[in-house]
Amino acid sequence: MALHPQCKAFLDVLASAGGPPLHELPVGDARKISLSDFGGPQEPVARVEDRTVPGPAQPIPVRVYRPVLADNLPLLMFFHGGGFVLCNLDSHDRECRRLANASGCAVIAVDYRLAPEHPFPAAAEDAYAATCYVAAHAKEFGIDASRIAVGGDSAGGNLATVVTLMARERSGPALRYQLLIYPLTDYTDQSPSMQEFDGNFLSIPMMDWFADQYVPSATDRRSPYASPMHATDLRGLPPAMVMTAECDPLRDQGEAYARKLQAAGVPVVLKRYDGMIHPFVSLSGIIDAGHVALDDAGAAVRAALSAAGSATV
Repeated sequence: MALHPQCKAFLDVLASAGGPPLHELPVGDARKISLSDFGGPQEPVARVEDRTVPGPAQPIPVRVYRPVLADNLPLLMFFHGGGFVLCNLDSHDRECRRLANASGCAVIAVDYRLAPEHPFPAAAEDAYAATCYVAAHAKEFGIDASRIAVGGDSAGGNLATVVTLMARERSGPALRYQLLIYPLTDYTDQSPSMQEFDGNFLSIPMMDWFADQYVPSATDRRSPYASPMHATDLRGLPPAMVMTAECDPLRDQGEAYARKLQAAGVPVVLKRYDGMIHPFVSLSGIIDAGHVALDDAGAAVRAALSAAGSATV
């Protein structure tokens, strides 16, 4: 399928704006660029609360979204995208609100440390530490510790699946589900989609720049905590929904990771969104499929956490 007209229109807007590409900007200037204007209206939820949880190096800001004012809610821990360099709690506020409403779960967004100031494995360790703390203090957060999912988009999808690996290997929280939205899973990827869709929002020079900020060591790029595709054993990880965009350089590696999970006996729902580009879920104000994908994700998480039961990690 060809690039969807709504995606092409967005790319045309970016091209007409001119200026240097993102990866040629100083990090501070790159962080001032936001896609939130394309995210559509901000959905109301019952309560939003900003707080902090202890981290391995410093307190970690988190934002708690509650779709209803009730205790013992299931929980989605959410990690934002941005190449481990960009974005924050505000950049993904709309996505978290819609996911909370669509899933019926509390959503806790994690403002992990960013590179290059804090390179690998800082983001992964923050994501894991926040998940552990919330699980251990479930009553304080009004959530059910037996019904916790992890999820995120792009770099956040990477963090979600890395947290499941850490939880299994470190005897951490019992996680029930992982939601991976066009996840980064392999820093060594040279699959066909990387070449075919180079420049559809993401470009190879941009992705190289992100990698250099977060994982400057070539050896570290093969660590399962940076590139989950390099994990030798995925058995016993939580069931997953893996969502990919057809016209995204990261498409093939996301789908390859889904197949690797399936080969390890992990139940997986893999859904490719035709004609879509990498950040389409964050562009739901101008790309209709963004709303569809968020509702699909919310429904999947709702079903996975609908009742207490035995965990998979």
